Amino acid sequence: MMATLAPCVAADQVVKVLLCDDSRVARSVYERLLRADATIQVVAKAANGLEAIEAVQAGGIDVVVLDIEMPVMDGMAALPRLLAADRSVKVLMSSMMTTKGGAIALEALRLGAADFIPKPSSAGGGSTDEEFRDELVAKVLGLGRQCHASRARRNPGPRPAALRQSGASIALRPAPVHRPTVLGIGSSTGGPAALLTLFQALGDRVAVPMLLTQHMPATFTAQLAEHIHRLGGATCAEAVHGEPLRPGHVHLAPGNRHLTVAGRDGNIAIALTDEPPENFCRPAVDPMLRSLSAAFPGRVMTLMLTGMGQDGLRGAERVVADGGSVIAQDEATSIVWGMPGAVARAGLCHAVLPLNELAPKLLQFVGRRGV
Repeated sequence: MMATLAPCVAADQVVKVLLCDDSRVARSVYERLLRADATIQVVAKAANGLEAIEAVQAGGIDVVVLDIEMPVMDGMAALPRLLAADRSVKVLMSSMMTTKGGAIALEALRLGAADFIPKPSSAGGGSTDEEFRDELVAKVLGLGRQCHASRARRNPGPRPAALRQSGASIALRPAPVHRPTVLGIGSSTGGPAALLTLFQALGDRVAVPMLLTQHMPATFTAQLAEHIHRLGGATCAEAVHGEPLRPGHVHLAPGNRHLTVAGRDGNIAIALTDEPPENFCRPAVDPMLRSLSAAFPGRVMTLMLTGMGQDGLRGAERVVADGGSVIAQDEATSIVWGMPGAVARAGLCHAVLPLNELAPKLLQFVGRRGV
């Protein structure tokens, strides 16, 4: 049944969703949670990939929430056909929180899925249900906005209300005076896909150590590191306590542990901690940035990618106060402009750029000499 819209919601603001899962219970749970936002409308449901393809071919779908394991046609088989049926539709993969599920979800990103969401451990209520709802709604809204923007570019005309950005002016700071000696990257909602795009563009040209905190389940972080490494550029692995920082290497925060650095006099090493969550997250971006700025005052470059909330804001303030610099992904290319928007609105950035312009900008400052 088609959801009822609140009277104040304009038609061009509606994100139309197809739910594809062989479990009727799962489809019902997704629909119930998506009702939390009046601008989301579940317009179709499918029990397998073949039904999903037929629904997308019929038109009127912005976002597909796609299960991976289904009879008749599974999500991975359906994915390329869904994207071929409508170049603007955004596919959000729904994956079990297992090592295998993480590997498949990240492979789906490589094949064109826009993002993925780990399935909740249960369909019941409580904090798990609430956190999952918030993530699901944020991702569907962000992907719907990008779908609308893609269609608007292909069919120029009056700009829909759903595409309007915040319009707030962003004050930029001067470019860094000193060449950075370390790069700290923070990301969350929508981050995995953005990271794969970023590191593919960077290749093996970064001259400094890179520390990366991405909010994601512990079962997925090793898979993310492997996928970044497989891009053929920087070496990437989950960080190990006590290992030295290595130029051109991506040290990824393992799930459920804060990634920081410790040491002095040039002997700086990775320090993983089990300190309490910050900003409701562990790993969190703030402790990583604070420790980097303490170890390399004035020599830290920070990159803030798409993500919900404002984790990284306080750490970025410390980086800038010590003479370092911050770059943020722009609103149009972010699934959720929470984390990058927080540092941009605070006037901490020297650049706010679309995803495809971030790698060239970073390489101006942290690329190998002569590259």
